[in-house]
Amino acid sequence: MTKKCLALLFLPLLINACATTEHASETPPLADLGAIIAPTPPPGAGKNLSLFAEARMRAAEGDQEGALLLLREAMAADPGSAFLHNAAAQIYLQQNRPEDALTECQAAIAIDPASLQSELLCGNILMSLQREKEAVQHYKRVIELDPTKEEVYLHIAIYYLKNFEYEQAVDTLKALVKASPDSALGYYYLAKTYEQMKLPKEALAYYKKAVELKPDFEQALIEMGISQETQGLIPDAIDSYKDLLEINPNNANVVQHLAQLYIQQKRLEEALALLQQKGGKSLETSRKIGLLLLELERYDEAIKTFQDILKAEPDAQQVRFYLASAYEEKEDVDQAINEFRQISRDSPYYLDSLGHMAYLYKEKGQPEKGIALLLREIGEQPSRIEPYLHLAGFYESMEQYQRGIDTLKSMDIKMQSDPRVLFRLGILYDKMGQKELSVSMMKKVLEVTPEDPQALNYLGYTYAEMGENLEEALTYLKKAVSLRPDDGFILDSLGWTYFKLKRYNDAIAQLERAAELSEGDATVVGHLADVYCATRAFKKALPLYKKLQKMEPEQSAELAEKIKRCRQEAGEK
Repeated sequence: MTKKCLALLFLPLLINACATTEHASETPPLADLGAIIAPTPPPGAGKNLSLFAEARMRAAEGDQEGALLLLREAMAADPGSAFLHNAAAQIYLQQNRPEDALTECQAAIAIDPASLQSELLCGNILMSLQREKEAVQHYKRVIELDPTKEEVYLHIAIYYLKNFEYEQAVDTLKALVKASPDSALGYYYLAKTYEQMKLPKEALAYYKKAVELKPDFEQALIEMGISQETQGLIPDAIDSYKDLLEINPNNANVVQHLAQLYIQQKRLEEALALLQQKGGKSLETSRKIGLLLLELERYDEAIKTFQDILKAEPDAQQVRFYLASAYEEKEDVDQAINEFRQISRDSPYYLDSLGHMAYLYKEKGQPEKGIALLLREIGEQPSRIEPYLHLAGFYESMEQYQRGIDTLKSMDIKMQSDPRVLFRLGILYDKMGQKELSVSMMKKVLEVTPEDPQALNYLGYTYAEMGENLEEALTYLKKAVSLRPDDGFILDSLGWTYFKLKRYNDAIAQLERAAELSEGDATVVGHLADVYCATRAFKKALPLYKKLQKMEPEQSAELAEKIKRCRQEAGEK
């Protein structure tokens, strides 16, 4: 308890005298120790009124000891005055002497058990002394005397919350909203209580009620948005954050959070507009804007954004990497190589930059330069796995699979047990048609990292394509989906396995979701079309085969036959 809040002068006080005027970072402000009614002398106080007035003047001038002497004189003349004991308690609080203040207010209660002021003051002092259980007893007495004291209900409820006594907290807060139906804070803390009780739907309902009563209740809007996110109600969460920005357009945290939600929802234009309009001028915001422009294929704008950041921070290696990537996407190969080359060896982006440079040399028709670049790095850092992986991937892109395998096999034997190496070997063996070796490598990956979703997916899909061990494939793929429930390609593998097992309804459910998440990937589209065809849903299969014919012109003849069959079965000409 600060001295500011202990200093309770005799001047009339507002209920929230010491409470902050800003929204608290976690919870709204409650009435604190200073939230009491200044003592008012009773009628017919006579000489005591004069002594009290002089004591009040002494206190205002900073002479607390003099004020106490005058109050003691008044108490001697009128020992049955609860009012004077409360006045003395406030002087002690001015002096930061809460124990003495407590003694005085307890004496006041002994004289007048129905004194609301004394009970409230005692509760506040005990709370400041961390004697919360005793404080709660006084607060309950306050409610008996005046059921409208919102801040007192909240003190009691928060005490119960801290002690995980959720039912008592709920009962207290429901009593508050019954006594004061317009208490937005009451509903807010009910929501917080239900959040702690792991009852998110009930919590959300009370957050909504708090915001309904007080539309500019920022903290309730924030908590409501978070609750909606947690429950997967992303569009609702977005609306909550937008409402919050209507109230406080300068809330930088909400701007950034809302932008991230837009990105997750692939509403990139909206994320970009929000950051450009309200994201501020920070370098972090500029970085996000640049990445969004890059994702939206607005390469020149992305390049300009990254260049501006580098003017302010020339050593920002991550931004340099993004700038090089933007040139690469723009197919400005020479400029991309130039930017990648400027990334320093001690940067975490250095090895990835080498990989990009190697592929860019290949694009220029100079693959030997890319190979030489990676071989030189292997020679200089033979204990680093990444250059070997980059070189193996480079050979893979050139369909020189055996050279890729030889590269990985040239590593130290201990490095070959790294799951990244095992996974890459599995892919290379697969592309060479050596399925058994591929499966063996993927199983070794799972021995090291049992929850590797890519290895699980690769194994499951390989078995599905081979038409072997389909139940085992299903086990692998269900686990992969549990690890990445929104990965369209893993869902495609699961759907295709169901198809192989002739569990068509399950197959369709997974493949439709996969098509939605994978944004029309040709393999996924083909799988879904084949399942529709197998289940005689020819009118659904037909447009997918037509779409696939445009996506995969090399398969045009095979797809033309499927389209012909679909038309015949669907009764089309």
